[in-house]
Amino acid sequence: MYQGRLLREKQKAESGNCESKDESGTTVHGTSRHLHDDDEPHEKQNLKSISAFYFLLSVLDFGMSPPIISVEHLSKRYIIGHQRAKGDGLRHAIEDAARAPWRWVKNLWQSRSANSNLQSSSSGLPTPISHLPSSHATREEFWALKDVSFEVKQGEVLGIIGRNGAGKSTLLKILSRITEPTEGRIRIKGRVASLLEVGTGFHPELTGRENIFLNGAILGMSKVEIKRKFDEIVAFSEIEKFLDTPVKRYSSGMYVRLAFAVAAHLGSEILIVDEVLAVGDLRFQEKCLGKMRSIYAEGRTVLLVSHSQRLITALCTVCMILQDGKLTSLGNPRQIVAEYAHEPLLRQPACEWINPAPANNGQEVHLERITVRGGDGNARNLFRASEDIYIDFGVAIRTRHDLLKIGYQLVRQGVVAFVSEHVDNPGGMPMLPEGRLRLTCKIAGALLNAGEYQIVPLVSLHCLRNIGEWPDPVLAFRVEVEAAANKFHTVLNENNHPGALFPHLKWVVHRLDQRPMELETSTSQPIS
Repeated sequence: MYQGRLLREKQKAESGNCESKDESGTTVHGTSRHLHDDDEPHEKQNLKSISAFYFLLSVLDFGMSPPIISVEHLSKRYIIGHQRAKGDGLRHAIEDAARAPWRWVKNLWQSRSANSNLQSSSSGLPTPISHLPSSHATREEFWALKDVSFEVKQGEVLGIIGRNGAGKSTLLKILSRITEPTEGRIRIKGRVASLLEVGTGFHPELTGRENIFLNGAILGMSKVEIKRKFDEIVAFSEIEKFLDTPVKRYSSGMYVRLAFAVAAHLGSEILIVDEVLAVGDLRFQEKCLGKMRSIYAEGRTVLLVSHSQRLITALCTVCMILQDGKLTSLGNPRQIVAEYAHEPLLRQPACEWINPAPANNGQEVHLERITVRGGDGNARNLFRASEDIYIDFGVAIRTRHDLLKIGYQLVRQGVVAFVSEHVDNPGGMPMLPEGRLRLTCKIAGALLNAGEYQIVPLVSLHCLRNIGEWPDPVLAFRVEVEAAANKFHTVLNENNHPGALFPHLKWVVHRLDQRPMELETSTSQPIS
């Protein structure tokens, strides 16, 4: 309401600058008013002040600008058909031929009944298959998107992340008007250029040159505008030699080069890019990243789907997570990427091993179980590199022994990362008493590198003999490095950061002309 009043006042102020005088006086915005000579300078000054005020509001943009993309309760439904097993004998063939006409009539009636029920449903929910008049359901409803709502303002770069099958590509196809939504409403202001799949929007029989003009015409650009951008497109795509070759003979990398060059240079207000840039080589990906930064600097809007956390955090101004067709999170890219990376923590099964050997085996010690858990006490098998990891050993000691040692080997990629035993405790460990005990080993955060680790139990009498044999690991857990914690840690793997350990050590820089200066890194805040 307040925004509407401001806009109306602004229109009045702007229209005041275009005065139409007649014999009766001066008309401002359709309202006849008589201005005396003494009042005219004061009136004009007021109009200038109001215009300057609203110009300042438009420059500062207090969140009142309307979104360039508005999505409201968007849903997309698909029907999945399941073919039933058929017999291969003569009797089954005759039976199937006899029932074919009736089956066709029944399927036609079912489809019409399902559509009418869906349209008349007040709740908007689809008609379940169990409600269809069929003894054997052969169709299944699948909602690729369900009740998705969000807004994108002009100049924003929206990153969309999620697992495969979460509905990301379906959303982009709907926004690109390739497919229609089942429910919901979309408002888009401006021309949309999309790069969804390799070869999308290209005619295979046309040459690269002809496809550039074809895409420009589809976007509503004139031939003059396309010619003005033509040299830039060809130079960016780096396919000058093959410009007059039919694109059906292009490789997938050449397809992507030309498609991105066309989409990025043909003056559309909105650019939609799916995970097709992964097809190109690393140098071209960096080139595309730089181009998208320039697009953002020009005030154009970009929608980007990518599984690269580095790309999302480096380029996007806002990010969203799609999960099973639903929008689960929307906000700051670094926070959303961190949430997405740690989301499997809530769904991982408990990481616990129970010794299958009988308890009455005559040994001095029986190892009952091993549990890997986080600081919250919940057992799991996925951890962030910055958090502490706790390994619990449940043991039953029947006979006290001063040489008893309980511990484990931590193995990564077949190599022992380290060995830890309870007697290694810095403060010393008293002799374990008889009874059922729980021993806990803490692996401090910021120690392990990203990767999968395995636990091999060790129970022995020092320099005498082993108690129990476990040649193979009994548990495994995984450590992941947070992409949002440090801009230098966005892409970590065995090639660029090898080793089982990743300790965050303190570095000191000594300047020869000044006193020493300490540099301390932080695992919780990004380094800017």
